Amino acid sequence: MNHANPHEIPVFFSIDDNYAPFLAVALRSAIDHASPDNRYRAIILHQGLTAENMHKLSALATEHFHIDFVPMETSMACITDRMSNRLRCDYFTLTIYFRLFIPAMFPQYDKGIYIDSDVVVMDDLANLFAVDIGDNYIGACADESVSDVPPLALYMEEGIGTSRYQYINSGVLLMNLKLLREKRLDEHFLHLLSTYHFDCIAPDQDYLNAICKGRIHLLPSRWDLMPNERKPAASDMGIIHYNLFSKPWCYDNIQYEEYFWHYAKDSGYHDELVAYKANYSEEQKASDAQCMGLLAQRGEMIARSEINFKKMHESGVKIRL
Repeated sequence: MNHANPHEIPVFFSIDDNYAPFLAVALRSAIDHASPDNRYRAIILHQGLTAENMHKLSALATEHFHIDFVPMETSMACITDRMSNRLRCDYFTLTIYFRLFIPAMFPQYDKGIYIDSDVVVMDDLANLFAVDIGDNYIGACADESVSDVPPLALYMEEGIGTSRYQYINSGVLLMNLKLLREKRLDEHFLHLLSTYHFDCIAPDQDYLNAICKGRIHLLPSRWDLMPNERKPAASDMGIIHYNLFSKPWCYDNIQYEEYFWHYAKDSGYHDELVAYKANYSEEQKASDAQCMGLLAQRGEMIARSEINFKKMHESGVKIRL
């Protein structure tokens, strides 16, 4: 077992090869805000990352901000082997839930940060890591981007069983890895998955909301700030999360887009990102709009379903850790 430096801040990401340019922007911004007085380790769980992309991402590392690459297959091997006799899903199915396995994959860490790759970091991650979440399982921000969309609010309350104002976004997590290991999050999740195969809109996010309910520390919204055209831009920013279809590398006039393009300049991928946006087709934009409508429809359907997190919990099934 690798023993962690007790003064090191572990920050987990997960990508496939297509997401390398966006991760580069996230890393560039995190490194630019990192204090040389601290030690950081970005742990990139990846699927099929090419040697070229690994090299370009590695070039961003500094003396106090290390970057490690861990193939996801290697990390999850012990989990899939352990559950193979009673788990009815393939490797791909499990990878969409990967952040639920971080506590089991990395026993050397008692606490860690997980961040999606479609972000720009605007503050020192040491300030997030220092937040005391007590005996809660995770710290996360309420998902304000969808709480005012009626079908999705219905889904949160009747499908998951949590208030629309306390349903968290799993794009930024401060994880109590030690406690989640002790409570065997991975085993509990795999049991629920193999027994019920709950239909979800945001798979890992919905399981986390249901499993950790009552033991979630709500972080200030600055740590998972999402573009929302219905609200004025915030001035106090910790992490900007370009969630759902609010992607400045696909669309014009996205709130907070200037920060993405600022860090893209020194990411090593600026030209590729500009080209990506230029080539984002009208068909792709139409598909995005259709997906959002389907998401709302599915949310309403799951909320009324007989097998969802809320109804199973009310029937006596152990959903929460």
